[in-house]
This record gives sequence, structure tokens and C-alpha cells, in this order.
Amino acid sequence: MHYDIIKDKFARLIEIIPAFRKLFYLLLDLLLLRQWYVKKTIRKFFPKNKPLRFYDAGAGFGQYSYFILKYFNKAKVHAVDLKTDYMDSFVQYAKLEGWQDFTAQQADLVDYVPNDKFDLIVAIDILEHIKDDIQVLKNFRQVLDDGGKLIISSPSTFDESAKFVEEHVRPGYDKDEIISKLENAGFRIVSFDFSYGRLGHLAWLLTMKYPMSLLGISKLFFILLPIYYLVFYPVSALFMCIDVRVKNKTGTGVIVVAE
Repeated sequence: MHYDIIKDKFARLIEIIPAFRKLFYLLLDLLLLRQWYVKKTIRKFFPKNKPLRFYDAGAGFGQYSYFILKYFNKAKVHAVDLKTDYMDSFVQYAKLEGWQDFTAQQADLVDYVPNDKFDLIVAIDILEHIKDDIQVLKNFRQVLDDGGKLIISSPSTFDESAKFVEEHVRPGYDKDEIISKLENAGFRIVSFDFSYGRLGHLAWLLTMKYPMSLLGISKLFFILLPIYYLVFYPVSALFMCIDVRVKNKTGTGVIVVAE
């Protein structure tokens, strides 16, 4: 599946209708279970009133930068992405919002090392796209301050569908591989969890895979999407609520916290 093609369509829609950005972020929060996991983890380790230096590595649409800037009262955010179009769009949006503590840089994470130190780094669905992931982790280690946290979200080797994503250089990580790479880069593992367990995977099928597959057949299905989600989202949301609260023995995603 060509996910970049789908993301590009949403990016163009945001450019045409800027007010759609907040709605788009809301939809991502409702539909993407990994965002539930990541935001829950951030809230666990960082109080809302704590000054926070945040490095959004592979920022994409900027949804995590947006969350940090809105949620934390004293946040300084630095976002980096290889693609300039998504990032340039968010930079303009940040200027309109008056976020003076936001900076952005177009860069390759393999080569780029920021000048500042950070309390929190997130790499969300990024490392599976990068061949030299170990170098990226070493770069993160250089700029993560003492006591800071690195949060990684990635597909696991249990995710069969990830093997068919053209943009991936690896299908995902198993527990031993990601922990070994982090420790070799100088990190200590705080926690490891599987996301998208049995119920979370069912929710993903209902909220993402099946609707996107229908849209791939014909854009006419877009008219039916509100009815589809009206029927299937309540049960999917219940599945996600359970998934994010239980300890999954396996799952199609991994959430790792390191320091």
C-alpha cells in the first residue's frame, strides 16, 4: 500500500482549506491507536506544568508538535523532517498561532544532530523507514539530556501488512532487536510494550484498512464513510480503549521508552 500517496492527498486538502488542519488532527486522534499510546506515555512521564524541550524527529504533519505546544504550558519544540512540504505547511501554521518557541529544520536524521539538548524525543513510525537506524539512535543519544526520555513507536515483526508497505526498509522490530539497538546506542530501557494487540488490530482493520481499501476502489465510497463510521467506530473505540489499558502479550506495534 502506498501510504505516502494517501498522506499527500490529505496534505493538499489542508493547504486548500487551512481550517481543516484542526479537524484533521482530531481525526488522527480518534482513528490512530498509536497516538493514544504515545500521548498516554508522554503524560505519564511529563507533568503539564513542567518546562519541556521537545524534539519531534520525523514530524510529518506536525501532530505531535501541535499536541506538545497546546498541552504543555512551557514547551520549546524543535521539529525535523526530510520532506519539506508537510513541514513548511506546519511552520506557516505555527506562525499564525504565534508559537515563538517552535523551530523546524529540513534534514536527514541519519546526518542531523541538533545543537540543543532535549527532555523528550519522539520517533513515531520513523525508524522502519531508515536503513541506518543505529546511527539515528546514536544521534538521539547525543542530544537527549540526563533524565530525558526517548519514545519510539514502530510496527512489530508480527505486523504482516507492514511487509508490503513500499516505503519501509524493514517490516518492523522484534523485542530483542529494538532493545539491543537502543542499548548499543547508549540507552537504558525504561519500558517495552506491544501496541495493537488482538483488539487493537481489529480496531485498525475497521477504522483504517477496510475504509482505505474501499476508497482505493472508488472515491464514491467517500460519500458512505460517515455512515460506515457511525456504525463501526463505537465498537472500534471500545476495542482501542481496552487495548491501550491492557498488557498485550503480542501486537503489531511496539512502544519503547528509553533514557
